[in-house]
Amino acid sequence: GGGKLQAADVRAMLGTVERNQVVGVLRALAAGDGTALMAEADTIASYSPDFGAVLDELAALLHRLQLIQLVPGYRDADSDDDADIAHLAKAIGAENTQLYYQLAIGGRRELDLAPDARTGFEMALLRMLAFAPDDAGSTPPASGMPAPNPARAAPATAGGQGRAVKA
Repeated sequence: GGGKLQAADVRAMLGTVERNQVVGVLRALAAGDGTALMAEADTIASYSPDFGAVLDELAALLHRLQLIQLVPGYRDADSDDDADIAHLAKAIGAENTQLYYQLAIGGRRELDLAPDARTGFEMALLRMLAFAPDDAGSTPPASGMPAPNPARAAPATAGGQGRAVKA
C-alpha cells in the first residue's frame, strides 16, 4: 500500500469483496438481467475472492432482505445501506428471496464439486437467474430468453424403464 493502509488494498490482499458488490448481484437478479449479473460476477472475480465467502455474504444479505420483507418494523441497527436493502426487499419477492437463499447455500456446498470455484459461483448465480417460483410473474428475463419451462426441468419416465417422455 505504499506505506498507507487502505481498505481496498486489504480487500484485494485478502480476496474479499465489498457488500455493495454483492448488492449489485441482487440488483441484477431483481432485474432479471443476465448480462449485468455476469458483469458483477466478473468484477467480483477480479478480486480473486474466496467464492464460498462471497456466497456466504450473499446468503447473509438475503437473510436481511427476508427479515425486512416478513417482520414488520424490522430494522438492522448495524446497517449503513438501508436504502439499497429496502429497495431490494421490495423488488425481489419473498418467495424469490427464499429460493435465492437456498441456491446460495446449495452453491456454497457444491463449490468443491465444480471444475473450479469461479465456475461453481457463476453456476449458482445462473441458477438464481434461471429459476423462479411459478407465481413470480410472466415477464421473461431481460436477456430476451424465454422463461424456463418447469415441465422440462426434470424428464418424466415411462413405465419405470428410465426413458424420458417428450412433453
